[in-house]
Amino acid sequence: MIIDKVENFKLYNFGPAWHRAFEFLDTLTSDSTDGRYTIEGEDIFAIVMSYHTSAPESAVFESHQNYIDIQTVITGAEGFECAFSDDLSVTTPYDASKDAAFYERTSYGQTHVDVFPGTFVMLYPHDAHIAGLIVGTESKLVKKVVVKVKVELL
Repeated sequence: MIIDKVENFKLYNFGPAWHRAFEFLDTLTSDSTDGRYTIEGEDIFAIVMSYHTSAPESAVFESHQNYIDIQTVITGAEGFECAFSDDLSVTTPYDASKDAAFYERTSYGQTHVDVFPGTFVMLYPHDAHIAGLIVGTESKLVKKVVVKVKVELL
């Protein structure tokens, strides 16, 4: 997992797909429409979504095998937890059609970070994660984007 400021993305030498993902992020505004955006076919795409943050008690960890996630908040803020997937108990085995496996959340994640506009989290396949958690004491509306990049491109 990498946590950093969006402006620092060039510090990571992950190649053209990495740069293309951040070029796309630079085009988003609070007026960007929720939905799927094709960046480079099925190799790189993004999903913009809006929702209210939730309490961690009902959350579950997820991980992916085919795509690396680059997640950032456009408006609002969300809490984020991350743990190593091999340290967790699987509740839903990996489903290739959804590129996702789900895990029981028996305790807080090994890492917790609050993500605000201008910061990003990058997740590898071994990084089980929970996003969309309440920051502070109450649920608030957040607009975020998840850029999916095929693992072999980085």
